[in-house]
Amino acid sequence: MNWSITFAPLVPNLVLIALAAVALGLVIALLMRRSRGALLRLAALAALIGALLNPILKEEQRESLDNVAIVVLDESPSQKLADRSQQLEAIRSDIEKKFARIPNLKIKWVTGGVPGEQTAPGTNLFTDLNAALSDTAPDRIAGVVFVSDGQVHDVPKSAAALGFDAPVHTLLTGKPDEFDRRIEIIEAPRYGLVGQSRPIELAVRETGKAPTSASGAVTLKVRREGQPDETVRTEIGRKVTVDMPIPHTGTNIVEIELAPTPGELTTANNRAVVAAEGVRENLRVLLVSGEPHPGERTWRNLLKSDAAVDLVHFTILRPPEKQDGTPINQLSLIAFPTRELFSEKINEFDLIIFDRYEHRGILQLLYYDNIARYVDEHGGALLVAAGDDYASAYSIYHTPLSSVLPAAPTGRVLEMPFRAKVTPEGQKHPVTQGLPGWNSAKVADGSPQPTWGRWFRQAEVNGERGRIMMTGAEDKPLLILDRKGKGRVALLTSDQAWLWARGYDGGGPHTDLLRRLSHWLMKEPDLEEERLIASARGLKLTVERRSMDDAISPVKILGPGGDTTDVTLTRATAEPGVWRSTIDVKLPGLYKAETSASTGELTAVANAGVEDPREMSEVTATDSKMKPIADATGGGVFWTRTASGAATDVDVPRISMMSAAKVMAGSGWLGLKDRQAYLTRGVKLTPMFTGFAALSALLALIALAWWREGR
Repeated sequence: MNWSITFAPLVPNLVLIALAAVALGLVIALLMRRSRGALLRLAALAALIGALLNPILKEEQRESLDNVAIVVLDESPSQKLADRSQQLEAIRSDIEKKFARIPNLKIKWVTGGVPGEQTAPGTNLFTDLNAALSDTAPDRIAGVVFVSDGQVHDVPKSAAALGFDAPVHTLLTGKPDEFDRRIEIIEAPRYGLVGQSRPIELAVRETGKAPTSASGAVTLKVRREGQPDETVRTEIGRKVTVDMPIPHTGTNIVEIELAPTPGELTTANNRAVVAAEGVRENLRVLLVSGEPHPGERTWRNLLKSDAAVDLVHFTILRPPEKQDGTPINQLSLIAFPTRELFSEKINEFDLIIFDRYEHRGILQLLYYDNIARYVDEHGGALLVAAGDDYASAYSIYHTPLSSVLPAAPTGRVLEMPFRAKVTPEGQKHPVTQGLPGWNSAKVADGSPQPTWGRWFRQAEVNGERGRIMMTGAEDKPLLILDRKGKGRVALLTSDQAWLWARGYDGGGPHTDLLRRLSHWLMKEPDLEEERLIASARGLKLTVERRSMDDAISPVKILGPGGDTTDVTLTRATAEPGVWRSTIDVKLPGLYKAETSASTGELTAVANAGVEDPREMSEVTATDSKMKPIADATGGGVFWTRTASGAATDVDVPRISMMSAAKVMAGSGWLGLKDRQAYLTRGVKLTPMFTGFAALSALLALIALAWWREGR
């Protein structure tokens, strides 16, 4: 029970103030005249004002609420170093025992800094604390105790940002005199042009006092892909520049390792891995259109929309059969630089496209031979987007290009409506795998039916080499991809991809198909049909193999310590042509995956280890980061390691519950705030001075005053 008196005035407060002023003046006047009964008149007036105030006795039924102490346990990777985990468990056990002796105190345990759950780099214990406060009333929080090494990266700048008024304490794990060395990357490239090098700027940092046996000179070992290791000598704090070559497109990795020093806390931060994306300079594409037609603009728009492509486009403005005596070399506004393009500068192009082009004497046979050698010997790419021109007597197949073209025309043109289909091989190839409209295809008569629009014309060919990715009318080859010598060739036997671009009959994925096709020809790594990919998340290594084969051999994994492991990959059921497996590795470092020479040598590298560089950049225990917030809230920061040095032998301060103190920590003790919170279950109100009781008291006092004055 809790008793209190409240007032519910019967008249406005201004009236009460006026009456009190009049009563006080009257009493003062009577006292100055030394009138008998002045004090009794004062009592009578006070009774009158008291009756108007209407005092009420309030009886509350209260239920006391427990104070809540929040304990945040740091489970970040740096807490796994040395014997901090054992020290943390010992502190937890001691806190639990001491809190159990305090009545009306509830402990709320919060696990913070868990890898994979952090939204920002580093140890963000206050973010975890805020998440735990969502179901706890601020007026019940008695205090917050952090158990950490002090390396907290989201400490609020002011106590007001906490959202509660209670002390914040920190119990430190680790030792105050820890020593560690690490590599700090000052500046590193994120991108680089293939064939060039970019600088990496770094320095070796030292925290704590180094043992006398440790010298100021250190050794760095630099590992680059496909190159022997390099050793670099430097000193603590001095900036060092290391060259990073970019040998190929995609991810390029350089690993830098610092030689371990006796007495340092950990060697986990003695490694730094820099990954940079290799990009090629603008790809040069030569597009030769045999005549103006609707598909010409489709190719031009596609290639011009790609910022990585420099396009050179020539169009034959009118067909040679339109004879009017005009010389062939005058059929364009400018002279067609055939010799310059197909003889002198042919090797500068990454891709040559013939779009509905027929052999009409504009190009000499020598130039076709140059194109064939450009593909076969120099690793060039050729794309023939043909229609009925490929089946005619003037087909470019009847030139020296036939040595690199994968299919010969039969002379027949199939003119009928059809929908392009992806072959089983095409479902494995990155160029045609997962094209929009195919995965959502409806099944009719047991065969997939894509939702793409129809085409109406296709040149019939007999496939001689290469892989058939798509079929068209009468299930004849529509798209054939082939590798010829060092280069690549693609043959599209219909010129009606522009129907998809214009949305006819529902349209189709012309952008996806044509862009993938052109980039595969230009050897884009992501579109390789035979590819090995390695990636790491922490100490979990994932290896992925893409292949057109029905079965693959195990993949060999070479670890940083020189150990070798064979991994059998599992076929991905939802992705044809993809095998994938994830394994746990023991050591952080650079892992290399490679296939056997019998199946074609493929390699991939991945860096396994700490996912959060900021977390492991500073690992020595410190009290400097948590001290400002502790001072602002009246809390304290305490080292818990005892002189014995044993991890389980900890010195947790004495815990006291305090109600109104401003300083909540001292030597050997820490305080929690008694919030005295309660929940009101019921209220009973009893009037104290109303009705007959007030009237009787008022009349009695007036009568006594009259009697006293009458004597």
